[in-house]
Amino acid sequence: MRRNNYKTVRTVLVCTLLICMLMFSLCLLAACGAKQGDGTQAVSSTQDDEHGTPVLEDCTLVHNDDSGGILFDIDVEKFHDLGISFGDSLDVVFSNGYTYKDLPYYNGYYSDLGDPLLVTYPGNPNPQLKINYGDDPWIQAGLSDDDTATIYIAEKGAYLDIQETMAIEYTNERSDYSSDEVFANFRSISCSGIRPDTIWRGTSPCDNRFNRAAVTDKLIKKTGIKYIMDLADDSEEIEEFIKADDFDSPYFLSLYESGKVMQLDLDHNYMSEEYSEKLADGLAAMSEEDGPYYIHCLEGKGRTGFVCALIEALAGADYEEIVNDFMITYDNYYGITKDSDSKRYELIKTKKIDEMLSYIAGCDTDELPQADLSAGARKYLQDAGMSDAEINAFLDRISD
Repeated sequence: MRRNNYKTVRTVLVCTLLICMLMFSLCLLAACGAKQGDGTQAVSSTQDDEHGTPVLEDCTLVHNDDSGGILFDIDVEKFHDLGISFGDSLDVVFSNGYTYKDLPYYNGYYSDLGDPLLVTYPGNPNPQLKINYGDDPWIQAGLSDDDTATIYIAEKGAYLDIQETMAIEYTNERSDYSSDEVFANFRSISCSGIRPDTIWRGTSPCDNRFNRAAVTDKLIKKTGIKYIMDLADDSEEIEEFIKADDFDSPYFLSLYESGKVMQLDLDHNYMSEEYSEKLADGLAAMSEEDGPYYIHCLEGKGRTGFVCALIEALAGADYEEIVNDFMITYDNYYGITKDSDSKRYELIKTKKIDEMLSYIAGCDTDELPQADLSAGARKYLQDAGMSDAEINAFLDRISD
């Protein structure tokens, strides 16, 4: 009788053990099923406990290595047909497991300095993930050409107030602007310490993406520009522009073929070591060339805005002068001035030029009117490897 009881107990224990092993195996299989072949976390095609229901799955990606960004291979109209609107908060989960949560979706660069955003910018047909004046998110996320993205709407309209306040667009039609100079955002830097008509700034005379290159080319010829600092492109990109059917910039071409076009190929992250070192080398080289000089990126806004602000500060311009020159760009493109639209003017000033000058001067934005901007600009270039002799040689070229 005791032997039979022992057999019964043993049978129960064996069955229990088998059931436990089976359950463990099922759990293990489920966990493995949540992994992709490369060992990274996959995203469910239905409801996700953390992010909700995806509105776009397995979207292919393209690296924008020109300015640093992640392009999503979907037309913006189809993107909006998914129910996504400007001002929404989005979660973006990449197939390698890297995630950006609570991304604002804007039609311009309205996020704070160094913060990520999803943006559909005028003239670009695809949504793009960028870090505003920050590192390249493609590199930050560790992406490869094989990776894809899944997008979730985290919250509808979470950033709608900022979107509506900052929502500004411009056209690429010459007839919508009062002059060629306004259309090309073209002007001389006129600040304390800089000789008049020595440094000019504006849009690209070679990249015709926004239909301005030919107009800009006529202006740099008329002004007698002798040397160009191209902040945006490398020689390979310039060669592609020249081969394009719509290329119509003969004066630029003559300068380029004469070796009078410097190509810095900068991204937008002026806080990076690579950016500052390239710029320091560029200014040192520029000091060995005769002017007048022309500085441009694509639109003459972001990269051009920072570089010109740095030069102005170095030469001794005060805070108000630098701000006024920077904000002319927003009058040229959007008609935004302190008088016409004070709310937008102040927000752009705060988010753009104040942040740039704060970084240059190494102080809080409320201290900028009293800050020694010239000393901050000199230190920025010194830290980037530019010697005092090279800085002084550059100032001798542009100084009044």
